[in-house]
Amino acid sequence: MGSSTFSQIYIQLIFAVKGRRSLIMSSWEVELYKYITGIVQTKNQKMLAINGVHDHIHFLIGMKPTCCLSDLMREVKKSSNKFINESNFSKYKFDWQDGYGAFSYSHSALDNVIKYIQNQKEHHKTQSFKDEYKSFLEEYNVAFKEEYLFEWIEE
Repeated sequence: MGSSTFSQIYIQLIFAVKGRRSLIMSSWEVELYKYITGIVQTKNQKMLAINGVHDHIHFLIGMKPTCCLSDLMREVKKSSNKFINESNFSKYKFDWQDGYGAFSYSHSALDNVIKYIQNQKEHHKTQSFKDEYKSFLEEYNVAFKEEYLFEWIEE
């Protein structure tokens, strides 16, 4: 990309613990968010917000056009998975679910998206992750088949 390339790409990424198990504990989630932020920054992308609850994470990045999103997510999930297991944060084997959601935003929407991510814990007192995720897919007109969404452990 030459010096005449200008871009403005904002992506919210959402991914879950395998089986949607509630394994992300508040005692170590901040360490995990810092670790994931480090990966994103090492890949020369800009972390704008990161947060989650016990079974899934949201983060918002400013993405450069040279970034391959699938490569970034593969690295985030692989490295953070290893970090969690090697740090013995969970007494259970930790794995991320296959797949993720990626949703783009305009610059004018950033404040609202950042607030939404920052308020995850409050938000999920009234809405399940499954309902939240399906509402994202529907809002963005993403065609999906229920059986191909994440594996859900029903409450």
